[in-house]
Amino acid sequence: MAELRWTPFLHEIADRADGITLGRFQSVDLHVTRKPDRSPVTEVDQAVESMARKLCAERHPGLGVFGEEEGEAGDTGRRLIIDPLDSTRNFIRGIPIFATLLAIEEEGEVVAGLVSAPAMSRRWHAERGHGAWRGDRRLRVSGIADLADAQLFHGDSGSAGESGPPRSYYALGAGADRMRGFGDFFQHVLVAEGSGEAGLDPVVAPWDIAAVQVIVEEAGGKATALDGSRDIYAGNLLTSNGLLHEQALAAASGD
Repeated sequence: MAELRWTPFLHEIADRADGITLGRFQSVDLHVTRKPDRSPVTEVDQAVESMARKLCAERHPGLGVFGEEEGEAGDTGRRLIIDPLDSTRNFIRGIPIFATLLAIEEEGEVVAGLVSAPAMSRRWHAERGHGAWRGDRRLRVSGIADLADAQLFHGDSGSAGESGPPRSYYALGAGADRMRGFGDFFQHVLVAEGSGEAGLDPVVAPWDIAAVQVIVEEAGGKATALDGSRDIYAGNLLTSNGLLHEQALAAASGD
């Protein structure tokens, strides 16, 4: 098997990002502001992305960057896609379920991804053709094909700050063994680990999708938009073990 091309670099970024996020986690003087869409942002989000951009310039000068806080810069054909602090609301409230999401996109295809959740002491990564991993444990999605035995995940159930899943998704959940709202990155890596059968994010950005897409797919699952495409720019995401994907997709799409 060929050597990992991008994973070591993503780990290097994540190591530095973890130092920044953990250093400010549960800080009493954390400065929080609101973006135009009313979502919160902290100096930690900004510091992690700034660090990653500088490291890209040093290690891979030709690599573009597309991030949540500073947008696009450089080559769009080969670039790092970064969410410096996924689950910022959790971070602000002292909840340890937050992560830095990193991915490499080449000519429209995500070829490597990493999710680092330092307060949970967990890190997931994948590179095309090399499988998906949490530490040294190789990940495989579950083999559950019967909805009655399935565990389904979703994000916000509907609030002023975030859009909840379509009502049809709850109809799907009514036939499942269990439905829980973990949200953000965590639901999707749980699908990759085989701890659940499907996870839905009805409104997300490319930096929310890129890393988890390759991780779920390399674990043997599926990660698509609600229209069934693998487009990370579609604005929504459904991950699954593959066996339940069409059924979950139909329910989540309201068909």
